[in-house]
Amino acid sequence: MTEFLVKHFVKNYEEIEKVSVRTAYGVLSSAVGIFCNIVLFIVKGLSGYFLHSISVTADAFNNLSDAGSSIVGLIGVKMAEKPADKDHPFGHGRIEYIAALIVAFLVMEVGFTLFKDSIVKIKSPEELRFQIVPAVILILSVGVKLWLGLFNRKLGRRIDSKVMMAVAADAAGDVITTSATIFSIVFCQITGMNIDGFVGAGVSLVVMWAGVGIARDTLEPLIGEAVDPEEYKKITRFVERYDGILGSHDLIVHNYGPGRSMASIHAEVPNDVDIEISHEIIDRIERDAAKKLGIFLVIHMDPVETKDEHVLAVKKQIEDILEALNSGASIHDFRMVAGVKQINLIFDMEVPFDYDERRQKELTGTLIKLLKLSDERYQCVITVERSYMADAGE
Repeated sequence: MTEFLVKHFVKNYEEIEKVSVRTAYGVLSSAVGIFCNIVLFIVKGLSGYFLHSISVTADAFNNLSDAGSSIVGLIGVKMAEKPADKDHPFGHGRIEYIAALIVAFLVMEVGFTLFKDSIVKIKSPEELRFQIVPAVILILSVGVKLWLGLFNRKLGRRIDSKVMMAVAADAAGDVITTSATIFSIVFCQITGMNIDGFVGAGVSLVVMWAGVGIARDTLEPLIGEAVDPEEYKKITRFVERYDGILGSHDLIVHNYGPGRSMASIHAEVPNDVDIEISHEIIDRIERDAAKKLGIFLVIHMDPVETKDEHVLAVKKQIEDILEALNSGASIHDFRMVAGVKQINLIFDMEVPFDYDERRQKELTGTLIKLLKLSDERYQCVITVERSYMADAGE
């Protein structure tokens, strides 16, 4: 069904790097969500009325809020499609994140309202009447929500959409809450114990927690999150595959919305190659990155020694010491300025992000002390920095 809808309603659906195609995916997701949730709201609302169930009614209004969320998502996706202008040179893609944040607050507000209603129901319970038709309708609604969640998750992963992944998570929560509602009705029918208010309260807490999760996931790119390890590897490998590039480091990616990124990176080039030749390579990489990766990439050129055996040996010595002290640390931009009484070792040292100032000083001090054991003339000029890449487990 998912592929059928995509192929019939998304033109050029395979070209997901295009903003127009991403927008078409977003419109499809929102339209399907609005339709399904409005139908579920009507069906569950009638079921709650006939069953006299606050938990069923709560579930119905949760679906109504989901329809509203889909409308907000639709507006956000359409606004995010707006091209760059003088005031917003990187486009309007972050509006999609703002739309997802609004959805999160709508979900939390509905959950809080349902929680208050459930407390009233606990204090003054009403009789639950089991009827087979409404119960079957609720079971079928679980299937609809399960499909809707899988539908949005598949599309969200395909185009890397925070809004769609948020809707998918919300739908998964609805599957749980509706299942809990069915359980309360069946439980009352079998045991005679009315736990409807308690289940309704549980439903509301799940709804609120889903809203908090959506807000958390949406705020990360707005605040500025670390580079995903896979994205980090993709960009660095892309840069390093060009002849004349020896290595890269200090990659920073700024997110301006899904499919809209600006990045900067330092690329190492041989210091004995004509600067114009290296500059032409850098220019070509930047142009290719825009075409093939869809990233506005700015590259800083770092000339490094490639032939002086003594310089290379000292660099290897520092790398071996760091490997023994902390395998998560590394160096780059190494230069050696040799004199008669003093030899300056100048380099940047990258340390794990959790290294505070005290640990940085300890590592630096130990490294300098071990280097001086091999040559007292060594004077280190070290710039300590931390990686902008997220942990692989995140």
